[in-house]
Amino acid sequence: MSGKYVMIPKFDELRIQALRVLDEGGVLRVKDFLVPLAEYFGLTDDELNAMYPSGKGPIFYDRISWALSYLYLAGLIDKPQRGAYRINALGRNMLAEKTPDQINAYVEKTVQSRSPMQKSKKAEKAGASLSLQMPVSSGLTPQESLYDSFDNIRKSVFAEILNTIISKEAREFERLVVKLLQTMGYGGEIKDAGYVTKATNDGGIDGVIKEDILGFGKIYIQAKRYALNNAVSREEVQKFVGALAVAQSSKGVFITTSYFSSGAVNFVNNLNGSPTVVLMDGRKLAEYIYDFGLGMQLEQTIEIKKLDTDFWDSMEDDHKTTAK
Repeated sequence: MSGKYVMIPKFDELRIQALRVLDEGGVLRVKDFLVPLAEYFGLTDDELNAMYPSGKGPIFYDRISWALSYLYLAGLIDKPQRGAYRINALGRNMLAEKTPDQINAYVEKTVQSRSPMQKSKKAEKAGASLSLQMPVSSGLTPQESLYDSFDNIRKSVFAEILNTIISKEAREFERLVVKLLQTMGYGGEIKDAGYVTKATNDGGIDGVIKEDILGFGKIYIQAKRYALNNAVSREEVQKFVGALAVAQSSKGVFITTSYFSSGAVNFVNNLNGSPTVVLMDGRKLAEYIYDFGLGMQLEQTIEIKKLDTDFWDSMEDDHKTTAK
């Protein structure tokens, strides 16, 4: 997984040390591995508590859980009770007799061999079979691989959104950003809360969102449909702030398909909320359009399930035989 938390060990890098912790600690739950593994790998508090960008749980905890899952599937550890793990004789023998690389290779091979097989009609005719196996480890957990794929899809759609906007008339962009803010909830249930100003003599204001029925509160919008590599300058943002002063407004949103220069960003930061100006660059614009579904169609919904541990752990384990 790339980005800010690259120092967090991948789940296959955690397996050997997790096995050692179990060898020393008896019966442990996932949370019991957090501190010893974080100390061993020298993680900071931020890395220990880091969440996935999607908000779908803590990264380190999730990777420990998957490391234990692979060790369990490989038969090196047992689950003596719900949500708890314990090293077994095979796991201890492996630690004593094998190198870390050999143990990891064994885990990968064993997990692969214990994955179910499914034959296709064509494969049956050819005498072959198709495997529904656990993926060979790339260092990412299956969920992380899914998140990365999802993020890559989002980024490709973001690029498509911006290129499509640039291909449209500038006036259409002004209408689009007004619709977007309304879709995001600004203007509430007020009829005709948002509107685009006149094409000429607009006073530096491209659109307006009324926040109340009588129009006492208004959000003013400036929209710049620029090429992706053409930055919005400080001077342009200053002109917009001047237009807000003329309109006697304290709220403004400057939206562009490109990005803002460092000078423009610093200028807005130094305003200290007087007036309040929000800068929305192309990345944020595409993200909001995508997340709020403006002009978007739902292509596919993927449903992911996991075992109900209460259901399965209520069944009695068979410690004598192996399924055939």
